[in-house]
Amino acid sequence: MAADDAMRALILKTVPQEPPFRFIEEIMEMDGECITGAYRFRRDEYFYRGHFPGRPVTPGVILIEAMAQTGIVAHGLYLSLIKTGASVTEVKKITTLFTYAEEVEFLGIVVPGEQIVFRGRKVYFRQGSLKAAVTGEPEDGEVVCRGGLAGKGVLAG
Repeated sequence: MAADDAMRALILKTVPQEPPFRFIEEIMEMDGECITGAYRFRRDEYFYRGHFPGRPVTPGVILIEAMAQTGIVAHGLYLSLIKTGASVTEVKKITTLFTYAEEVEFLGIVVPGEQIVFRGRKVYFRQGSLKAAVTGEPEDGEVVCRGGLAGKGVLAG
């Protein structure tokens, strides 16, 4: 069963990353298997000043972080809520630590002003750990990044 608007808003609000290091603005779809979220890379992002002057390009590490925030953090919070019976209060105490990346590929360039849609598909979710296959694509639908990512939810101190 897909999450309704209120649940998507709650999960988005619960994602612990904050600007300038938050790369998820919207959750479009979410269920027990998949999540789709989006982020528009603003022209004034701090990293564009040095990467690269005169020809700004979104760094690969930022794209990995954006994939993780959608495919691992947001989806993991949702799965913790619906699969483990955790309360909203308990879920808000979870910090997801990024634990693994495999076969990450960058197939295109993301420039300032582009909106990228990130799609995560659960590989497994067990004992607070989530592994997912995640892709990122601009409005034309061509995949610009993809990879296998994993993370583990831990209670914040």
